Amino acid sequence: MIRVLVVEDEPVAAEAHRAYVDRTPGFTTAAVAGTGAAALAALSRLPLDLVLLDMNLPDTHGIELCRRIRGAGAEVDVLAVTSARELSTVRAAAAHGVVGYVLKPFTYPALRGRLLAYADYRALLARGGDAVGQSEIDRALDAVRPSGSAPLPKGMGRETLDAVVAAVRGADGLSAAETAERIGASRITARRYLEYLADSGLVDRAPRYGGAGRPELEYRWR
Repeated sequence: MIRVLVVEDEPVAAEAHRAYVDRTPGFTTAAVAGTGAAALAALSRLPLDLVLLDMNLPDTHGIELCRRIRGAGAEVDVLAVTSARELSTVRAAAAHGVVGYVLKPFTYPALRGRLLAYADYRALLARGGDAVGQSEIDRALDAVRPSGSAPLPKGMGRETLDAVVAAVRGADGLSAAETAERIGASRITARRYLEYLADSGLVDRAPRYGGAGRPELEYRWR
C-alpha cells in the first residue's frame, strides 16, 4: 500500500484529494496537512511514500517545502497538485525532483491516472538491479511522467478552460457575460467553465449588486 500525505490548505479541495487517493487501488491517505509546518510534522512521525503538494500554502511556498523535505533527508516522492502555472515554479519543481505536476482543476480520472503511473514506476524500480538498456530507463521515466493532458468533464475543452482561467486571473472579478465577451464564447459556455472552476475551489463566486433587476454572479480568482 502506498501511503500518501495530502498537503492542501483549502478544506474542500483537501477532502476531495483525500477521497481521490483512497478510491485508487493500492493507495491510502495517511495524513492531511493544511500548512507546510503541519506537513513537515507529519513527515517526521509517519512512514510516507508520496506527498500530494499544493504550491500555494499559507505559511510557505511548495518549492521551499520541497527544499526542507530534501534537507531533512526524507525518502518520499512529491507529486505537485496545484493551480500554480508559472513556468519558473514548474522548472523549480523539476529541479527538486518532483515526479509529476498536475494542474488544477482536474477530475478524479486525471489524478487516478497519475497515481497508477506512479505505482508502476515504484514497481519497476523495486525490482532493483541494472537497467537492460536505454529503453528500460525511458520506460521507467515515462511511467512516472505520462504525456497527454488530463481529461476534463465531457463537453469541455482544455483550450477554452485555459482561456477562461486567463481571463479571470487577469481581472478583478468577472461575470459570465463579461468572461464570454473576453474569450469569444457564449454566456452559457462561459458560465459552465466558471462554475467548474468554482466547484474546484479555484475561484470565488458571489452576487454582484448595483444594477437593476436580479444580481448577477461575479467570479474572482482566489
